[in-house]
Amino acid sequence: MIGKKKFIIFLQRANQQDLLALNELIEEGKVKPVIDRTYSIEEVQEAFQYFEEGHSQGKVIITI
Repeated sequence: MIGKKKFIIFLQRANQQDLLALNELIEEGKVKPVIDRTYSIEEVQEAFQYFEEGHSQGKVIITI
């Protein structure tokens, strides 16, 4: 408890059936990742700042 707000952590374990269904959708091209921005490893600090601002509309990628 923090103040009067209660936080609940929800974790779901993937099962084989779900993973197979997800794999099928990916192979059919029905699920595609949305990449917002790409940063180099030298720009990690800028990438985290951008992500923390909450403006990203997709994945923020750091390339090595």
